Amino acid sequence: MNDVFVSAIIAAAGSSTRMKSEVPKIFLPLCGKPVLSYSLEAFDRCSRIAEIVLVIRPEDFSRAQALCAGIKTPVKLVQGGETRFESVRRGIGAASEAATHVAIHDAARPLLSQDQLCRVIDDAVAFGAATLSTKMKDTVKFAGEGNRIESTPPRERLYAVQTPQVFEKQRYLEAVRKAGSADYTDDCQLLEKAGIPVVLTPGEYTNLKITTQEDLLFAQAILEKEAPKMLRIGHGYDVHRFADGRKLILGGIEIPYERGLLGHSDADVLLHAVMDALLGAAALGDIGTHFPDTDDRTLGADSFVLFEKTAAILSENGFSIGNIDAMVIAQEPKLMPYVQAMREKIARGAGIAVSAVSVKATTEEGLGFTGRKEGIAAHAVCTVLQG
Repeated sequence: MNDVFVSAIIAAAGSSTRMKSEVPKIFLPLCGKPVLSYSLEAFDRCSRIAEIVLVIRPEDFSRAQALCAGIKTPVKLVQGGETRFESVRRGIGAASEAATHVAIHDAARPLLSQDQLCRVIDDAVAFGAATLSTKMKDTVKFAGEGNRIESTPPRERLYAVQTPQVFEKQRYLEAVRKAGSADYTDDCQLLEKAGIPVVLTPGEYTNLKITTQEDLLFAQAILEKEAPKMLRIGHGYDVHRFADGRKLILGGIEIPYERGLLGHSDADVLLHAVMDALLGAAALGDIGTHFPDTDDRTLGADSFVLFEKTAAILSENGFSIGNIDAMVIAQEPKLMPYVQAMREKIARGAGIAVSAVSVKATTEEGLGFTGRKEGIAAHAVCTVLQG
């Protein structure tokens, strides 16, 4: 394909009347970026695209130029016409003389994948003309007089065409010469009228066109579902000494023992280590930041309630909890009988499956302060997902 020069023609000169927005739909925000940015970036990433011609309204030039600033592929801005057909003709007229093929794309289709783009270019090179398309899912009816059903075409032969539509440049220009002054809703229709066959390249239903506010919501949902999530890891450590007259609470579970742990709250050393690990992974401070021991409101507090609040803080900041691995270090008491209950309680507070929570217990063989039965320590490692 060394002799193939593909010019991408992005049609972005529409009036967006059906969107019912003061801002043109190509500049509406979609997951933090203008809709138009997605199309520009899709063609910019494709090594088969030699240039981009952006056909746009003159009043939108300055805004479009700002979006093109980070695009490495050469970009030309062209003023659009009164109709889509005229706009595309102007775009192709501005394409390089070296262009062998043109890939015509609606700027309002922001979810074009590299796989779809490569497939349709391959078919256009092989057959001269190709368009992305999907099989119709719904039964389609022809309406007659009085908006009554007249007939039902066979669904197995019906396809919804998308963009890009890719053509040998000379074939397209030949079709334009034959078309005269007629207008067409898509470029395949132009080639049909000229008797030039167009291959239907299998596309994806996610390559939707944003026409209404509902379409924008659908596109946002697709992007949010497919967006890569950043994995982050945190470590937490806590220690509390034993004290008489207090309950021993670990992992939100009361453990039968003659002494409890000393602390401003209920001194649940296990949950404190887990909370610090979660907050650390998200770079959101530590327990002392959110629940300081100088605050009377947390005096004697149930650490499980604080743990639930910690999970909520993560969620509010765009994080979800992946898994939790915790180790309790204590010479006494024996904790194995309570491990499963602690796992279940922690999983409930974190909003994750029990299978994503590990709680282990060990001794230090009589060494150190835990070995001397002066207190209990806990370590925790966890993962959180951002995005």
